[in-house]
Amino acid sequence: MAGTVNKTQIIEAVAKETGLSKAGAGQAVDAALGAITAALKKGNTVQFTGFGSFTVVKSKARTGVNPQTGEKIKIAARKSPKFKAGANLKKAVS
Repeated sequence: MAGTVNKTQIIEAVAKETGLSKAGAGQAVDAALGAITAALKKGNTVQFTGFGSFTVVKSKARTGVNPQTGEKIKIAARKSPKFKAGANLKKAVS
């Protein structure tokens, strides 16, 4: 798989690897992504040993500048997902 890999291609790979139907693999992928999302919504960390971990990072409210007008704007505080690659994943792509 060269270039960008999309969800459909991941589902096909899961189906091939596990022997599940594409529909079953799609449900499995959706369930896994849903479980990760639900855990992050609760503020939990999701860790796959050797692969990596997903966390939620908080950014504080701050003042920014609109580059087109130079006007100062308020940027609200927010939470964002973050992924940190694990040792095995780093080694695999090196």
